[in-house]
Amino acid sequence: MCGIAGIINLIEPGKISLYNISRMASYLKHRGPNEAGIYIDDWMGIAQTRLSIIDLNDGTQPIHNEDNSLWIVFNGEIYNYIELRRELIANGHRFRTFSDTEVVLHLYEEEKENCLKKLNGQFAFAIWDNIKKEFFLARDRVGKKPLYYFYNGKELLFASEIKAILSNRKIHPEFNYAALNQIFTFWTTLSGETIFKNIKELPAGSYLKLEKKKVVITKYWDFDFAIDNELVNLSTSDIVYILKELLIDSIAIRLRADVPVGCYLSGGLDSSGITSLVNKHFNNELQTFGIRFEEKSFDEGEFQKEMISNLKVDHSEVYATNEIIGKFLPEVIWHCEIPLLRLSPIPLFLLSKLVNQKGLRVVLTGEGADEVFGGYNIFKETMIRYFWSKFPESKMRPSLLEKLYPYIFKDERNKANVKEFFKFGIDKPDDPFFSHIVRWNNTSRLKRFFSDDTITRNNGYDPYLALKEQLPNKFYKWDSLTKAQYLEMKIFLSNYLLSSQGDRVAMAHSLEVRMPYLDFRIIEFMSKVPSYLKIVGLNEKSILKKMLKDVLPASIIKRPKHPYRAPIKNSLLNNNLEYVDEYLSERKIREFNLFNPSMVTKLKEKLTKIEDASEFDSMALVGILTTQILYDKFILNFSSAPSSPITFDLIFDRRTINKEKGYLKKNAVLV
Repeated sequence: MCGIAGIINLIEPGKISLYNISRMASYLKHRGPNEAGIYIDDWMGIAQTRLSIIDLNDGTQPIHNEDNSLWIVFNGEIYNYIELRRELIANGHRFRTFSDTEVVLHLYEEEKENCLKKLNGQFAFAIWDNIKKEFFLARDRVGKKPLYYFYNGKELLFASEIKAILSNRKIHPEFNYAALNQIFTFWTTLSGETIFKNIKELPAGSYLKLEKKKVVITKYWDFDFAIDNELVNLSTSDIVYILKELLIDSIAIRLRADVPVGCYLSGGLDSSGITSLVNKHFNNELQTFGIRFEEKSFDEGEFQKEMISNLKVDHSEVYATNEIIGKFLPEVIWHCEIPLLRLSPIPLFLLSKLVNQKGLRVVLTGEGADEVFGGYNIFKETMIRYFWSKFPESKMRPSLLEKLYPYIFKDERNKANVKEFFKFGIDKPDDPFFSHIVRWNNTSRLKRFFSDDTITRNNGYDPYLALKEQLPNKFYKWDSLTKAQYLEMKIFLSNYLLSSQGDRVAMAHSLEVRMPYLDFRIIEFMSKVPSYLKIVGLNEKSILKKMLKDVLPASIIKRPKHPYRAPIKNSLLNNNLEYVDEYLSERKIREFNLFNPSMVTKLKEKLTKIEDASEFDSMALVGILTTQILYDKFILNFSSAPSSPITFDLIFDRRTINKEKGYLKKNAVLV
């Protein structure tokens, strides 16, 4: 796991500077603290900061092929690299390292962009052909690894994190108001967008090439669900057998590393399943890690204790108090580079720090099981609402929601209001966003806090229309549950869970997270399984539960799903945090001009007086505060000077003109 960055000049040679490349790399030091390297020629420069996991001694990047014509910088892991390496050697390729990165390079040399179809892993990488002057940039299928770029017709910059791109002094950060609209609708930006104007994200499952000095992006993979005769015609027991074999193999190849591999263990079905399978089949001296919360309603400690006792693992936990959650929000925003509507990334940020302190660089997690196997309440909610839509005036059918959300229906006085909430859009079951429209409509109410200027800048912009333009043609042929799964995977999984709650907070502490449930073979097989087998009645993840019944206690299999969340009001408003008062002050709200100052003041006053905040008010508080923090740190006060110099272990300087002095020494410190 690493950080990569680079600059390609499209106009004339000799304009690439080692100063600029080194400055970009310095902002990625946390992603790769072990080594760093640079390749530079007259037209381009690439850099990598390395977190050593495979081939610890010889995997320093950039790596080149046999004749030095192809150069690669790589972020991620290719889990099937051993098998691919054997094939390439049989085809005559010569290797000088045992790294997975060199496998990718030779595979590209053999098959160009078709190499992506053979890679099983999480990755973002760049390849430069210095003979043909061809550039290739690619990202993994699901979007586990981040990759951003800036293109202005004269040059292209790319990096694992946006801050590395902003370190170029020619680029002046600007706010993307359409992206803010998306975040305050979908919780995150849509595929390809960022909160920064003119800085794009390479979409998951896509690659980028430069053709006639133009950026051309091609999609090579997407979540593609089967319809009709494409569905598997197998018994449930056969499906369970096939998936269990796939899952065990997925775990096996994700345990490939030259360093120890641990597991996150929350006490829920997904992480407990992964940990149990690792413990049973591969490693019974496993280190596991979990989060405990000060507030009991958020804590899963009793289930963690049950699994620890059952598996006899070496378990460590971080205690996420309200005070410490509030304390680390600004630092988390620096790493996430996007406004948030929840504080959930912060405990995971603290957990990755603990894992780092314990000396581990890799953990397996249960991420992705809810999306792939049908675990979220929104999926069951969709089924209930679709059933209800056939008789919109029925008083019996919406009562099914009480089984789904007993905790919000317990107040008799509130029942009618709750049912009206879920009834929104019930008369439009053919709406492509039927599954999510209740949630997105509720989130969109946050826009009432926008300032007049923000509203004006968003005049005429429709985030739903923007999303519709990204939907595949096949989407309209899927059933309601499948549509819900696609939207959840495409937006929430790829652009939020794998980013803000995944890579960004883990790599902040140089930690690689690996997700066995998101092996593309499992995703593709489950996409062919009929919806009625995924959720049986209101029993979510029915197939996964059958797969894990032999390795998990019945209490874990049957326990109600516990959504992962973090406390908001008590973390931000009850701990005398100076930055909260500063960023939410009327002076700062007016200065940044993103939100309505009087409405923000009323919100804060309201929340300080009441004991329990509503979901809406909590989202508003976090959304406004994190947007203010990001605007200050990245738009108004971003420093292009690195906080600390970076040491390079390799510098390949192939320039013929305008060479800077003092850069050809090994282990030279660049500033």
